[in-house]
Amino acid sequence: MASVNLGSLVQSYSIFNQASRTNSKSFPLPRSFPFNPLKNISSSTPKRHSFTSLPSISSVLTKEDAVMEEDQDPQLPSFDFKSFMVQKGNAVDQALDSAVPLRDPVKIHEAMRYSLLAGGKRVRPVLCLASCDLVGGKESMAMPAACALEMIHTMSLVHDDLPCMDNDDLRRGKPTNHKVYGEDIAVLAGDALLAFSFEHIAVSTVGVTPERIVRAIGELAKSIGTEGLAAGQVVDISSEGLTDVGLDHLEFIHVHKTAALLEAAAVLGAILGGGRDEDVEKLRKFARNIGLLFQVVDDVLDVTKSSKELGKTAGKDLVADKVTYPKLMGINKSKEFAEKLKSDALELLQGFDPEKSAPLIALANYIAYRQN
Repeated sequence: MASVNLGSLVQSYSIFNQASRTNSKSFPLPRSFPFNPLKNISSSTPKRHSFTSLPSISSVLTKEDAVMEEDQDPQLPSFDFKSFMVQKGNAVDQALDSAVPLRDPVKIHEAMRYSLLAGGKRVRPVLCLASCDLVGGKESMAMPAACALEMIHTMSLVHDDLPCMDNDDLRRGKPTNHKVYGEDIAVLAGDALLAFSFEHIAVSTVGVTPERIVRAIGELAKSIGTEGLAAGQVVDISSEGLTDVGLDHLEFIHVHKTAALLEAAAVLGAILGGGRDEDVEKLRKFARNIGLLFQVVDDVLDVTKSSKELGKTAGKDLVADKVTYPKLMGINKSKEFAEKLKSDALELLQGFDPEKSAPLIALANYIAYRQN
């Protein structure tokens, strides 16, 4: 079966069918989502979905990450998400350190490594590795792609922090790249990370057919170009200061700016791990939901946490007069939306091996309840 065209799937859809359209200024939305994560949403607390066929999750990153006792199967072992993230994160860090050594020209490699190895949650590479395992693949098959995703994510952060973009001074609790190395080197370091990410997948992936490697590279390219990250970023920039932006417009931004790269992580892992097309598409939709979930939570944290708690500048969206979910929906409705996205994401994992699904279930919970 031919590779699915990301452009026909990663498309904007309407969250609210009436209110956001009548009084909103919106960019053309040539895409249409194949599902609606807010279908049947109400003002009451969303119904908890029971996953009695799945393992219990005992995520210790936050107390909220644990699935309620009544939804757990006592016959299945609990899953330690913190240990999993630490183990996989360390493996990714070692792979990144090896992939981008300090060599000539020293300055640009220093700048690349400064941001690439500055820490972070490694959500995208871990999602890639977990998706590969879910469909029966080995970690080695997806590790170069996992590293490539983190390189691209780091590039987006370096460029996003530039004075011509968000003009930020703090990232992951440290001075931003351009504050340390200057704007010129920061731009070039981001460019180098982007270019090397594709080279790394192409030359370092082992145990995978060339057809699947090419398919994965194509998916990754679309996720960061004008059908993904770049599209979301430019619409986001163009929306600053607008007073009549609706939820469909905001959704377009974040489906492309945030969700697309998370979607690519899950899709790349499934493709490189040898997954069937139907499994790839389930994971595509799962990641799309948690991608939007990530952004909704991020918007809420931006207005409810301090810079010290976040490790980055808090309240910057408010200062920049950016459109956010709390601004359009309020904090409580935004939290309700986040819960709905999480529930819909978890439904898509039913039918997979319960033990192998555990990391993805815990990841959705972690994204929903993270504090920074």
